[in-house]
Amino acid sequence: MIRRRSTPWIHKWSRPLIAAIAGLGALTTGYLAIEKLTGRSAACVAQAGVKGCNDVLSSPWATVFGQPLALFGFLAYTGMVVLALAPLAVNREQNSQLRSQLENWTWLLLLAGAIAMSVFSGYLMYLLAFQIKALCPYCLGSAFFSLSLLVLTIIGRTWEDIGQIFFTALIVGMVTLIGTLGVYAGVNQSVSTSGSTSSKPGKISFTPKEEPKPGVGWEITTNSGEAEIALARHLKKIGAKEYIAWWCPHCHEQKLIFGKEAYSELDSTDCVSADNPRIPKDVCVAAKIEGYPTWIINGKSYSGVQNLTELAKVSDYKGPSNFQYFK
Repeated sequence: MIRRRSTPWIHKWSRPLIAAIAGLGALTTGYLAIEKLTGRSAACVAQAGVKGCNDVLSSPWATVFGQPLALFGFLAYTGMVVLALAPLAVNREQNSQLRSQLENWTWLLLLAGAIAMSVFSGYLMYLLAFQIKALCPYCLGSAFFSLSLLVLTIIGRTWEDIGQIFFTALIVGMVTLIGTLGVYAGVNQSVSTSGSTSSKPGKISFTPKEEPKPGVGWEITTNSGEAEIALARHLKKIGAKEYIAWWCPHCHEQKLIFGKEAYSELDSTDCVSADNPRIPKDVCVAAKIEGYPTWIINGKSYSGVQNLTELAKVSDYKGPSNFQYFK
């Protein structure tokens, strides 16, 4: 008597597992998309001296085609959930042929989707480590979900043609990478100004090479454009306030993003004096300022260096937005 070979447990549970992991990814990216669209800050434990989740969300890489990148991530994860569960909705006994066809087609689509998401996540990890230089648990979690989906898709069924996996991986991987580089071409060509004056759009990365002047700080070496000045005047008009410390490098980074001319238009309060550089002034204590820089806009507090696109969004600014610098 020929005994029928039992189905491995991973083959039985692969689709529910894929749906569950993709569901977690959808929840994560959906949450980030909502926070980005509403101008709020994501819940993230910040560490001193280390950029966090909100720095990632306010970076130029966090927006694609004018929409939050997290929104596209949510759609991708949701699509994986649908593909994983679609065949399970068909009763095998009543319509085995349709069920079989759905399984074959959705496995191919799941494989292609998992490969594309893994390649894209890998590129985002590169940006996180070497460009933005931030620690973002949500981003790391999403990358882990994508890689897990790829592993489960490969081992979750018996592939009759192993070459099909490699061929699909090669084609989808190349298309995804080329597409990703194309989407981010404008951002990646930006020039890092390292705190110096530049007429080109670029990333601000300030590393102090000298001690700040007591009570003043470092010299602002970037020039403002029309958009920066217009935003600064708008912020002052609506009563937005910035709280800084003259010795704070991050505060100077914020100044560089605005540029010399625009920053002079802002309502900025230095919370410490030259004589007592570590003791905050009463006005800052009353405003409950816990770190520098901190923005108070329309009654809400925003901590850390803010890109001007974020300040424009939370302040309902409608003027020119061709800002020159970002962090």
